[in-house]
Amino acid sequence: MYPQSQNEPKRLRMKTSVHPIKSCLLAVLTLSAAFTTKAATFTIDPSASWNGYMNVFELPSNGGGFVFGSGWGTADLSANFSGPVLTLSPNTIGDPASFWYIGGGGPGAAGNKIMDANFYQEFTGSLAGQTVTFTGNVLGNTLTSAHTAIAFIKDFAPDYSSSVTVTAPLSAGLFNLSLPTINDPTRHVQFGFTLNGVNVWVTDVAPFGSVQITAVPEPACAALVLLGIAAIGMRKRS
Repeated sequence: MYPQSQNEPKRLRMKTSVHPIKSCLLAVLTLSAAFTTKAATFTIDPSASWNGYMNVFELPSNGGGFVFGSGWGTADLSANFSGPVLTLSPNTIGDPASFWYIGGGGPGAAGNKIMDANFYQEFTGSLAGQTVTFTGNVLGNTLTSAHTAIAFIKDFAPDYSSSVTVTAPLSAGLFNLSLPTINDPTRHVQFGFTLNGVNVWVTDVAPFGSVQITAVPEPACAALVLLGIAAIGMRKRS
């Protein structure tokens, strides 16, 4: 996955307003700072700058080979915020060509490609050498077996030729990913979501399900603080 070549949203602006969830996360970071050099924690923020990238593959029945990858406007991804809730749905293409749909597009037409849609934030250099944590709360996942969805953190080489990656499935409940990044200011750190599966005609999306995600709820965040305190106590005793 590479960054968008054009019309790429500006890099995420860090906010200083005090929000209960953000202040809770700050408390976790403050506790961990006694034992780690640098850390950065992120959750689901509808006001952040998100990027889109699409990898396209042939169907497994056609060999499953990679076709192309390119920057994809977030408006064209089936990734949308409604208030604090992000909904991820199977991707659609309005082009009825047989390249995209078997026998041509239209209601009921079967998709002819596997689409690997990535909705993410990216930092170059500013998170180098830090332990990056990405957390969220999956409210529900009704995707059928035709699609899968994951959360990820990726630490890319300067030319995007390789990455160190951690992932988590988007099952109902909390997810919490952490990755110690390589201390190289030319590397790119991304975190976000991937939805993979066959493309679907726009009128046929609902039966394929969706995923809904929001920020970590405050009680769970408070639990993270308590875990941090416990971890500090254990380290002191050791």
